[in-house]
Amino acid sequence: MKRLFLILMAFSAHAAEPEKLQRAKVPPPPWPAGDERGMANQIGPATFLRCAWHMQQPGARSYELSHVRSNTMPASPFAAPTQSKPRPTAGIPGTAHGFNSEQWNENAEPAQQGTQMDALGHFAYFRQPWDGKSAFAADEALYYGGYTQKDVKPTPDSPLLKLGMDKVPPIVTSAVLLDAKAYKKRAMDAAELVSSRDLENMLKAQGLSQRGILPGDVVYVRTGWGDHWRDPDTEKFYYTKAPGLSYDAAQYLAGKRVVVISLDTPFVDTVAEGMLMGKGGPAPGTPPGLPFAVHHHMLAQAGIHLIENAKLDELAADRVWTSCTMILPLRGKGAAGSEVRPVAIGAPEARPRK
Repeated sequence: MKRLFLILMAFSAHAAEPEKLQRAKVPPPPWPAGDERGMANQIGPATFLRCAWHMQQPGARSYELSHVRSNTMPASPFAAPTQSKPRPTAGIPGTAHGFNSEQWNENAEPAQQGTQMDALGHFAYFRQPWDGKSAFAADEALYYGGYTQKDVKPTPDSPLLKLGMDKVPPIVTSAVLLDAKAYKKRAMDAAELVSSRDLENMLKAQGLSQRGILPGDVVYVRTGWGDHWRDPDTEKFYYTKAPGLSYDAAQYLAGKRVVVISLDTPFVDTVAEGMLMGKGGPAPGTPPGLPFAVHHHMLAQAGIHLIENAKLDELAADRVWTSCTMILPLRGKGAAGSEVRPVAIGAPEARPRK
């Protein structure tokens, strides 16, 4: 029994970075005038050191946190369908070369499909809700950092002049995985909320109370909704509804100064049955006029990026609660989002032999 206890203590000691690394200083807000990075300003030497520690642990392995992209994967109703078509193998006159490529359909929006990341300029807000009857006053839009529509998107066909994906640095930092499916002992249902209390209880259940969530962390939340991802998507179910974060959970995580929030869901916000068709209301506790309050708070207020449709099952199966994560979105100039391939590197939790 004593030997088993010592083994378990050794495993728990490797669950998180040494306290010295946890206390390493990251740049605190407020950020300089004209900032376009938000909480990503914290990425730097301290987060690199935390990341490097995980990569050096015995048995560390890499985990893919994105779904394979295809023409038959679940498709967002908020973006035009994205279909790639392989082109015939082509040659170059006078050479012995052949090459292959693909082409995209007209109006394709790959940056808003599959595992994808939102730029801070993806969401704007208005001082008053739009009634849907009068002309949409896009020129009155406001953005993170106090930017206006004139600053960010001065004409309808303009890319984002501010707060686009090209302003996002490489995200190299420590990550925390909070497993709501394991905590609740079941996959979460559509419209179900992950609250701030749930987050704290998961930290405790996973042995992370002492470490907590550090400034500069990425937080992955597994709800179990990702179990519904099917390719080919014949059921057309995945994008109709989903669980997500509560508004108070968004405020809680913003207060922790995280850099990215990512869920295994299509929205991050909670979406109830019928909500997308105007037949259902937003989650309890949602501020009036802001049905996607988590998007609003994170992108337009706190400067925290969102990643949707993360693949978290393998990371959770190995109980890799803390890890190094690397997120490198495409640097599309003025883009509002990007296809993304996040990875985590960490040591699976060793299980003592019975």
